[in-house]
Amino acid sequence: MDDKIYDSELKILEILWEGGELPARDIAWRAAELVGWSKTTTYTVLKKCVEKGLIARTEPGFRCRALLTRQAVQQKETRGLIDRMYGGSADLLVASLLEGKVLSGEEIARLRKLVEEMK
Repeated sequence: MDDKIYDSELKILEILWEGGELPARDIAWRAAELVGWSKTTTYTVLKKCVEKGLIARTEPGFRCRALLTRQAVQQKETRGLIDRMYGGSADLLVASLLEGKVLSGEEIARLRKLVEEMK
């Protein structure tokens, strides 16, 4: 199984995170509004999401709900980025994010607190 969460699948998850458990027709309507997808496209992506275990489908009414939280997906995608682009080194990611940025005293204090909490 492909562990990568594609942008199209993320769109479906975002709709579900915002709306909770929804019938597929409501998801299709929202996807058409947000990204211009046809009903067929939305149903195809929903099927892929079910196959990958990202969402659950229940009957009656083809209702869908996210099986992963936004935070879980953010952590998974961040770990993937760190592994792919920074050789697994989170410190290199942070250095890249902060390169050339002047941090306020408050930002530095928050970063120090995060590091202390991680010890």
